[in-house]
Parts: sequence; structure tokens; C-alpha cells
Amino acid sequence: MAAADSYDIAAALAEFHESGGGVRHLVESGITFVPRLFLVPDSLLPPPAVADFAIPTVDLSLPRSNTIALIGAAARSSGFFHVTNHGVPASTIAAAISAARAFHELPLHERSAFYSVTPVSDVAYSTNPHPPDQLNAPALPWRDTLSLCFLPPEPDLGSLPPTCRDALLEYHRSLMEFGRSMTALLSEALGVGAERLEQAMQVEARLMGCHYYPPCPEPARVVGGRRHTDPSLFTVLVQDSVGGLQVRQHCDDAGGDGEWVDVAPVPGAILINIGDVLKVVSNEEFKSVEHRVMVKSTQVARVSIALFFNPAKCDESDLFGPLLELVTDERPARYQRITFPEFMNFRRVSGHGRT
Repeated sequence: MAAADSYDIAAALAEFHESGGGVRHLVESGITFVPRLFLVPDSLLPPPAVADFAIPTVDLSLPRSNTIALIGAAARSSGFFHVTNHGVPASTIAAAISAARAFHELPLHERSAFYSVTPVSDVAYSTNPHPPDQLNAPALPWRDTLSLCFLPPEPDLGSLPPTCRDALLEYHRSLMEFGRSMTALLSEALGVGAERLEQAMQVEARLMGCHYYPPCPEPARVVGGRRHTDPSLFTVLVQDSVGGLQVRQHCDDAGGDGEWVDVAPVPGAILINIGDVLKVVSNEEFKSVEHRVMVKSTQVARVSIALFFNPAKCDESDLFGPLLELVTDERPARYQRITFPEFMNFRRVSGHGRT
């Protein structure tokens, strides 16, 4: 017991970050057990997910009225849905996933040059920057992330190896067009016209997270991503075939826990999930649901790329809240108008942003 009591989290964390190699470096070193920083206590390990639930899939080649109805139904029920026939070339998606994997599998001395717990540039590589501060706090997730910030007019990604940079830039360009179309479809699904969300929010996608979940010697004792909701308007995700994403479904208004379900990758599909901003703007017409990532393999790394679509109007003077068209006597406003910084602070205080 004395040895356990003497464990110094701060020192262990500092040593881990000092390597600049993330979780991948632990795997490269040949570890056969999970370091304590990443161990989830047995009492906090999530229960297995049920496997008999399918996230909706929407075929965007259907007549527009059918597509809008299906997107609206999915956004109101599960908060997650796949889209097919989306117009983004399969080669562009495959190249981006390969580029993300290639970065995380660069030699240690190359990728560690980008390692930063507090990102200060357009390119940053790190393991979760919000570490536990006490012995019974949640463990660090078994995940490394390459974060890219696409500031207008052009992002400064020149320090990335060209093979990674070019594919991720092309992916971002393709997804910007897709995001504009999805914004219009979600707006129509709310019944407020195709242009309303864009007019109200000036939607943009500045932040991309290229996530890498290394193989783990004890996958049942870690989590790849802790349960959380996204603060975005909506998030666009592509992933490889490894799997591990889970979402919480069938929660009731009385606060029932619902159940966790596996989101099996759909070949060729893009995954959309509703974020907290759209939940607010839609006056809770659309759901923003909790999700997490479990580590599945002792041999194979999982790769996913999340692109977050957010309001460009996010300064101290920019207010947002439920769209007036969605506020009625029967359905009064569920939220007050607030600024984006206030909104993000509320998430931190209330614990919704548990990444």
C-alpha cells in the first residue's frame, strides 16, 4: 500500500510528455503492460456495448425531400448518422487516413518535433492535454492526436512532411464543400430554409483532429476516448475499418443512462454527429449525444479524422441561442442567448466536455 500511496502522478506525467512520442512511443518501447497513467480502475471500466443497434445511413443520392426527411429523423433520434454517395472521392478519404497514420508512425525524432501539450501553432501533436490530477481521476486515454488548425486565408502546415501535408490539405478542401452542403441539409431538416444556419452561424471548419489509437497489450483496461459530447455545430468523421467508436442511445428525459452501442464502420461512408451548438440552436430539436472510443486490438492501430464545423461568429460580442423560428408557446426557448466563450466555459464547469 505504501508503494501505491507514494506514486507521483505529476512526475510520471512529466516523464511521459518528456519523451515527445505519445502513446505510440510506449508501444515502440515494447511494453507488455499498461502504465498506471492509462489504467482505468475496474470500478470505472465501462460495461460492454450492445451490438443490436444500427446507426442510420442516409443516401445523399436520393431525392432531396427524402434526404432531408431522413437526416431530420436521424438528428432527432440518434444524433449520429452515416452518409453515402456524399461526393467526396474515396481516394481523397483513403489518402487522408493513410497520411494521418503515416505521421503517427514517423520515427520518434521526426514526430516529437511537433509534440506540444499546449498547442501554440497550426500543427500540434500530443496525447490528451488534460491529465488526471489525483489518484482516482479518470485515466489518460490510449490515443495520440495530430491537431491541425486551418486559419484563413491559408493554414500554415508547411512544417509537416509533404506526403502528410498535401493529402490532409486536399481532404480539408473537399470536406469544406461537403460541409456547406450538409449545413444546408441540416437547416432544411429543421424547417427553417437551406440558408438559415449559414446566415446565423457563418459555419466554418478550422480544427481537424487526426486520432491514432495504438495497439494495446491490455485493451480491456484502457479507453481510447472518454465519454463526451462535441462542442461543435456538427462533426464529420472518417475512420478505418478497425472500429471502437460507441455512442449512448435510448436515454430518457428523466435522466436514464440509456445504453452504449457500437458504431461499426461503413465502407465508403462519412459519419456525422450533431454537436452541442446545434443542439442549442435547434432548441433541442436535434440531439447531441455522448460517445467514446474503446481500444479493440493488441496488434492493429485505429485511425480516424474528425473535422469540427463551428460558428465563425465566436467572439465575446457574438451571441447565439435557439433560432427564433423554433421558439413557440408550445416549445419555449430551452437556452438563453450566450457567447461562444461563455458556452465553452459552461461545458467545462458542467463536465460535458469530457474528452
